[in-house]
Amino acid sequence: MKELIFSRIFLSLILLSSFSPAIARGGELTSLSSGLRNISYAGSTRRLFQENQSQSSVDKAHGYMTNADLEKAIMEFARRCSNISRIYSIGKSVNGVPLWVIEISDKPGKEEAEPAFKFIGNVHGDEPVGRELLILLANWICDNQMKDPLARLIIQNVHLHILPSMNPDGFSIKRRGNANNIDLNRDFPDQFSPLNDDEDMRQPETRAIMNWLKEIHFTASASLHGGALVANYPWDGTPDRKSHYFSCPDDETFRFMASTYSRSHYNMSLSTEFQGGITNGASWYPIYGGMQDWNYIYAGCFELTLEISDNKWPDAKETGVHGRIFSSDSGRPLPGFIMIKGINYTVKAGRAFADYHRMLAPEGKYQVVATVPGYKLKTTSIWLGAEATTVDFILDPEVTPGDGKLLKSICDCNNEREARRVLAGFFWGPHLEIYFVLAVILAFLCILLQRRIKSNLSRSRQITKRSIVV
Repeated sequence: MKELIFSRIFLSLILLSSFSPAIARGGELTSLSSGLRNISYAGSTRRLFQENQSQSSVDKAHGYMTNADLEKAIMEFARRCSNISRIYSIGKSVNGVPLWVIEISDKPGKEEAEPAFKFIGNVHGDEPVGRELLILLANWICDNQMKDPLARLIIQNVHLHILPSMNPDGFSIKRRGNANNIDLNRDFPDQFSPLNDDEDMRQPETRAIMNWLKEIHFTASASLHGGALVANYPWDGTPDRKSHYFSCPDDETFRFMASTYSRSHYNMSLSTEFQGGITNGASWYPIYGGMQDWNYIYAGCFELTLEISDNKWPDAKETGVHGRIFSSDSGRPLPGFIMIKGINYTVKAGRAFADYHRMLAPEGKYQVVATVPGYKLKTTSIWLGAEATTVDFILDPEVTPGDGKLLKSICDCNNEREARRVLAGFFWGPHLEIYFVLAVILAFLCILLQRRIKSNLSRSRQITKRSIVV
């Protein structure tokens, strides 16, 4: 089992502008205008978000890649880095611009028992820095895949999906909203507001994101914004629509994620506006229909909203618990659910490999519960240190109602009396030779099946020294 490393990627690679004022265009680095380095960050009002921007603010978009440039850069990346990448579109904008995604992995396009992570840039059309940095990030990974341990770590252990621009229409007209002048970060279904429940009114870019997360189970995510210098975490809204701290069930974990990033970012950690360089979204000011909360509630994805500037390379530790769920009677993966006692939140295991990846704050004791319909739940206690812990669950089928015993397997070769009775019936029949051959084949299949079960369970135990099997 491979180590859980999305924390390291999230904390280490989201910004590369600190060491070079450059952007990637088709694999080549070209200088970015001085406006990128001199972006002014407003306080709690987020002036870059306002429609009545000054002309000087609008002019800062000059020198960034156009949508055509961005598509060209993506396709050139696909050509150069085809061995570790896949390019696909999750949909189109209002004006028909494809929403291109770069997937980076040693097995792109194939489902594996590895965590999936996503970066999303340019949610607001007038915040273009993220789309530039994400193209730079993709090219850095490609260029360093053979010589940098971190690049290899990413390629070999996760599926990294990069959506450089969620709002290409807004970018082209230098406006916050999309072509319909809708703020896409207010367009998602919300737990406190019914305004976005009408699917027919939802924007195509929003629908594309929602459908994307139905197809791929992302463990964690970061969306890149501009306008302040802070790491923002859920909840973004409050039931009373007033501005105050309103925590989600995994508040401790989100605070840890945001704080670790902020501490690695010199300017962010020294913020005089946000203590520690982090903020609960509702404490800053409540919003409704945001992508961050929707990811956590409806898609099981831990997303932070990063208001970005520059960054250092942090030395972040991996954290959380991950593993797989198996059936004790067949050894097959069980796509069940993982819960942490005391935290009202459930993580769904993957459909193909029954792998789960649960982010948790380190240095704490947790009770991890695995449940699958038709199987007895199991609970185990873990002490989570600074690094990830692997816990694989092997669940027993529930007792069949009525008869008080488990259903017999057709390959229950341990029941010698029943086996002798069946074989006797075979031998004394009119077709002795045929029955004998069938009995031998059946016995051989039993042996193969038993070996397959043992092999599956054995592979599940061949994991890191921190792994646990329950």
